Amino acid sequence: MNKVIEIHDIVKNYQVGSVIVRALRSVSVNIDRNEYVAIMGPSGSGKSTLMNLLGCLDTATSGSYILNGTDVSKMEDDFLAEIRNKEIGFVFQTFNLLPRYTALENVTLPLIYAGLPKADREKVAVETLDQVGLADRMTHKPNELSGGQRQRVAIARALVNKPSIILADEPTGNLDSKTSLDIMGLLDDIHKKGNTVIVVTHEVDIAKHAARIIRLFDGEVAEDFMNEKYVKA
Repeated sequence: MNKVIEIHDIVKNYQVGSVIVRALRSVSVNIDRNEYVAIMGPSGSGKSTLMNLLGCLDTATSGSYILNGTDVSKMEDDFLAEIRNKEIGFVFQTFNLLPRYTALENVTLPLIYAGLPKADREKVAVETLDQVGLADRMTHKPNELSGGQRQRVAIARALVNKPSIILADEPTGNLDSKTSLDIMGLLDDIHKKGNTVIVVTHEVDIAKHAARIIRLFDGEVAEDFMNEKYVKA
């Protein structure tokens, strides 16, 4: 089976007072293993809602979602959390690092939830920080790191459980243009090593790193096409 994500006729409605907000309207998307996909759309298009559903942070009102062969559409929160920790590595615009923890401690956290023994946790976390070029910053806390370094820690944390998917939500939103290029270069490398990478962005320059672009508008897939500007190194 080559598909890592299969969503079919996904609908997501929110009740706001007496009004029903239709965030996603019958969205169907398949994503293959080792694809590099950008999800784009203006504010209110449904891209954040879709990201939350893909990341098992929320469930749909109706429709089906098969993640790596498992139907997660109707799972309870506890099971979703387990799937999330195993299958998905998250990278957020705001880094979401714990301020009192060192880089190494932040990266180790998912391994604690996964139940890995302490000695193994540290070994794997050290290797992963080295992979993102932060071998010399492991004992630093977030306030002792630059924005780019903090995002590298967040990427290491996303990678440490060897998930099926890296899901990056506006990963360069808080970074300057040079650092943004560095971070996207790192995500490009991660994709080349075999990960499925999904980037949620409103920036064309960021989306062009992906081989495929899905554009949402008013809760529907408006376009789904291969990116002509994408060139494999």
